[in-house]
Amino acid sequence: MKVFLTALMFYTRIPCPSWVDHSAEYIQKSTKFFPVIGWIVGLIFCIVAFTFSFILPKEIAIILAVISTVLTTGAFHEDGFADVCDGFGGGWNKNKILEIMKDSQVGTYGALGLVINFILKYLLLIHIFHSIPLLPSMLVFISAHSLSRLMAVGIIYWGEYAREDASSKAKPIAIGIQTTDFIYAIIPGIVPFMVLILYSSTLLLLAFIPLIFMTIYLNSYFKKWIDGYTGDCLGCTQQVTELLFYISIIALWKFI
Repeated sequence: MKVFLTALMFYTRIPCPSWVDHSAEYIQKSTKFFPVIGWIVGLIFCIVAFTFSFILPKEIAIILAVISTVLTTGAFHEDGFADVCDGFGGGWNKNKILEIMKDSQVGTYGALGLVINFILKYLLLIHIFHSIPLLPSMLVFISAHSLSRLMAVGIIYWGEYAREDASSKAKPIAIGIQTTDFIYAIIPGIVPFMVLILYSSTLLLLAFIPLIFMTIYLNSYFKKWIDGYTGDCLGCTQQVTELLFYISIIALWKFI
């Protein structure tokens, strides 16, 4: 329970009991609960989106739902995505990329990346909201959050931590994740997706393939430029694979 609450405290802004702290040991162990956090964030999105859709236009309901997820996570992953855009966009070697990513200010690449990210996400969510029935669309939203976080766990499992100092708040994750804990993360990571497939169509299994290839590509890209991953790289992986999952579902749903 303490490991789970540590994950809840580290990856979200949801209040936790005072006896839960930022213990490096528990932060490292909490990685296996990352997809479960996706359940929570995805469920919050669904509750806000479908509740407000009864009293407001769906477009506004989606915007409020996206805001709710940003508030829930504290823009944790969006911040990582922006830092990766700045670092890899403006850096030319490992040290410069890591230096830029460490800077708290958002540059041109990061700002542009966030704008494109949110516009694309909004359009994808609106399309899903309008074209897919209620229950499967809820499962799509929850699956997107759990699977994208599972892909980030995959980066931790297969990759190596890039920073050599202890300056990062994600430093405890540098220890990596054991195979048993990775398997533990896979189960909640794929359960909403499996329910979606059983409820809708086995054709949707194909949506998992682009996520695997994108994760492999990002892992190799990070390794090529900075010899591994950072916490920002994990946030970027989550954001990119979430968008990719929505795109895949929309493309496949036309054939169902």
